[in-house]
Amino acid sequence: MFYEPKDGHGLPHNPFNALITPRPIGWISTRGADGSENLAPYSFFNGAAYEPPQVMFASTAAKADREKGKDSVGNILDTGVFCVNIVEYGMRDVMNITSEAFPREVDEFERAGLEREECKTIPCSRVVAAPANMECKLVKAVDLPGAANVVVFGEVTGIHLRDECLVDGIFDVTTFQPLARLGYRDYSAVRELFSLARPDD
Repeated sequence: MFYEPKDGHGLPHNPFNALITPRPIGWISTRGADGSENLAPYSFFNGAAYEPPQVMFASTAAKADREKGKDSVGNILDTGVFCVNIVEYGMRDVMNITSEAFPREVDEFERAGLEREECKTIPCSRVVAAPANMECKLVKAVDLPGAANVVVFGEVTGIHLRDECLVDGIFDVTTFQPLARLGYRDYSAVRELFSLARPDD
């Protein structure tokens, strides 16, 4: 089959997300200029650069009570900081709670029963139980074609690693099994690893 997205696919569900899998989930915590807290998962998320370390996530929806994007984007544009919390398989249900489109004043930490702690390099909260957290300062927000598409780039200014995830000096993802987003309503967890050496190593 071949189709051009502008003409539609004719299938029961859009296959686009199922083509780009597995996708890591950036569980983005932010604080508004008014002190309100927000926590939301984004599966259009990834690393963007090593030196300095930088990450990105994309927001593809809008809210009536926000000038641009969702609460995460609005808070970041107001304050210039955010924290990426890594999602493990064991936190899939509480992560899912925070994916609901709550009103602006709802605190997702409280709604999901998650313990929070102040970040060390930025004025923002992080998910204490997460296997890792990356504190970030805003580098750039880029508007993409489409009604509400914006990509946020951040420089990582601080990293928290859960001690038991470090095995012989390696951050071992099998100790917590990262949750990954697939297509449709499907998810997966990373449980097995294999290594490949580059030909020029």
